[in-house]
Amino acid sequence: MDIFQKCFDFDLDRQAMEKGIYPYFQPLDGLEGTEAVFNGRKLIMIGSNNYLGLTMHPKVKEAARKGLEEYGPSCTGSRFLNGTLKLHNELEERLAAFVGKDAALVFSTGMQTNLGAISSLVDRNDIVIADKDDHASIVDGCRLSMGEMKRYIHADLDHLERILQKVPSESGAMVIVDGVFSMGGDIADLPGLVKLCEKYGARLYVDDAHSIGVLGDGHGTAWHFGLTDKVDIIMGTFSKSFASLGGFVAGHRDVINYIKHTARSFMFSASLPAPNAMAALAALDIMETEPEHVQRLWDNANFMMKGFRELGFNIGKTQTPIIPVIIGEDEVCFRFWKELFDNGLYTNPVISPAVPEGMALLRTSYMATHTKDQLQRALDIFEKAGKKFGII
Repeated sequence: MDIFQKCFDFDLDRQAMEKGIYPYFQPLDGLEGTEAVFNGRKLIMIGSNNYLGLTMHPKVKEAARKGLEEYGPSCTGSRFLNGTLKLHNELEERLAAFVGKDAALVFSTGMQTNLGAISSLVDRNDIVIADKDDHASIVDGCRLSMGEMKRYIHADLDHLERILQKVPSESGAMVIVDGVFSMGGDIADLPGLVKLCEKYGARLYVDDAHSIGVLGDGHGTAWHFGLTDKVDIIMGTFSKSFASLGGFVAGHRDVINYIKHTARSFMFSASLPAPNAMAALAALDIMETEPEHVQRLWDNANFMMKGFRELGFNIGKTQTPIIPVIIGEDEVCFRFWKELFDNGLYTNPVISPAVPEGMALLRTSYMATHTKDQLQRALDIFEKAGKKFGII
């Protein structure tokens, strides 16, 4: 058996390309926050995680330019060696304070953050328990660990409790959950999770990639519920509300120090470049001093949720600026995406196995900087396509 045979047999992309409905890896000419440019044609961007719209904020862009001029494009080494800058320490101190924890540690990407932190904390005799809708980086971090991985039915705390009841007394346990789920847009039941973790002596790790800048006046899920002191680890990324690249974990100082000295994706990766660190710091400044961005984000999210529901679209149980529009079959979803794309709207199609069979969806997400005219135009395009395809 040739190990490459699966590569030769893979034809999902070729089938979609032959039908003219392949939606991925679209090469954009430009991207200016709420608009993208494809082959010289402008599209309204509702497929980005740029929740606060800060990628084009003058202060963020100027900070990145300053970082490039003063430090260059790379640190050319790991944090252990020549790759630690005072900027990194400042960013970690500011982030820890922002999410209400003792200490924080900055990684070069969000993916590396979960891979490194989870695999370093979960040891041979430990059990790690994840929601079935958790992000792939959480799943892979659990797989990389030496412990045993369990998964509970999405948001089913009764199922989680049955798993916790079976954890051997000699084993450590950690529950990991997305604060805001990246496909469904629903918010984790953090009060219920905290109650179970306290009852069974498990630690709680919350991935706030889609929560920081969105929930709790921007501070994240734990802040939103008033449970900051009950969450053991808060993870976040810079590639969304922070308008940069990278990630971090925050928690008890001793725990963060342990991750700092044992997380392989941290130890053996080049450190976050200064332009990214300075852009993240500038975005943090804005979050702390300009709360109106979060309010505008929620105004836009509520406008779109109301609009989709009034049109008759199925948007699931979303509670946030992530709004999935459930279409159904994979090919219909691709064709629906193409109809929207051709009419000036950029969305993200998500098909099985990322979602269950027959539940293909268009993942849409919104920014503080979208105008009401742009959002109404998006709804008008959706309405026309929805009627054409018999979705509404």
